[in-house]
Amino acid sequence: MPSPKAKNPGRGSPVLGGANGRYEFMSLTKPLSRSSAPPPPPPLLQRQGSDPTTARLRVSESPTRRRGSGSSSSSSSSPSAAGQAPPEEDGIRLNPSFARVALSSLLAIDLWMSKRLGVCACEDAAWGSMRPLMKLIEVSGHGIPWLAGAAYCLYKSDSAAAQEVMLNLLMGLLLDLILVAIVKASVRRRRPAHNRMDMFATFSVDRYSFPSGHATRAAMCGRFLLAHLVLAAPLRVLVLLWASLVGLSRVMLGRHNVTDVVFGFGMGYCQYNLVEMLWLSPQTLQGLLGHLA
Repeated sequence: MPSPKAKNPGRGSPVLGGANGRYEFMSLTKPLSRSSAPPPPPPLLQRQGSDPTTARLRVSESPTRRRGSGSSSSSSSSPSAAGQAPPEEDGIRLNPSFARVALSSLLAIDLWMSKRLGVCACEDAAWGSMRPLMKLIEVSGHGIPWLAGAAYCLYKSDSAAAQEVMLNLLMGLLLDLILVAIVKASVRRRRPAHNRMDMFATFSVDRYSFPSGHATRAAMCGRFLLAHLVLAAPLRVLVLLWASLVGLSRVMLGRHNVTDVVFGFGMGYCQYNLVEMLWLSPQTLQGLLGHLA
């Protein structure tokens, strides 16, 4: 018969691994011996579970943690973003004004038209055979021939009226050179890329394009000649045709953009009004020379 201890297994628990492969009962009130203790966890799992740095990394890489950190960062940065307005430059860049867009479109059209009309920019261009004629028209609107011609006519004039006209023409040409040089040095717009720097008698400011000095001179001199010289109708038409060809030649030779010539015509037209306001009579000139002497 089995012993009473064998019938009451409540105070122990079966353990597999006894002698001869049979179950053995282990007491729950006595401390476990080393032989019966469960094996320790593997070193890798133990290291991962006990290392606080690894645990923190696993927590930070969890989706919940990432969502929480994203919301916290956005919530922490939202007060500063709400209290601080975006820079003005970013606002202009993101929301350009109508004037800026219109100016950019105008400049793009200007560059496109200037390149299309530069048919005499080089000998290999579409109208390269007309380049010598365009350069002759270019010289006719240069400042040096006009200054030399006005000074010679002033020297050779016999009447006081002719001297007065030539004197004010010479003053207008000098005023034109000064104003154009100031505007060119202020704007500093480069000449078109297809231009060849083989111009006649250039100076330091002539490397800039805006405005066209030939166009300002042609407009101012054209108005001056039509107003102070008695010319027949064919000659008046010839003066207008010459002024227009001077402006056109600047674009066809690739010297200027279209807006340079258009602005030059307007500037030269206004320069004539300035010459009329500053008109010098022979008596006024003699008075000024007397004060200087």
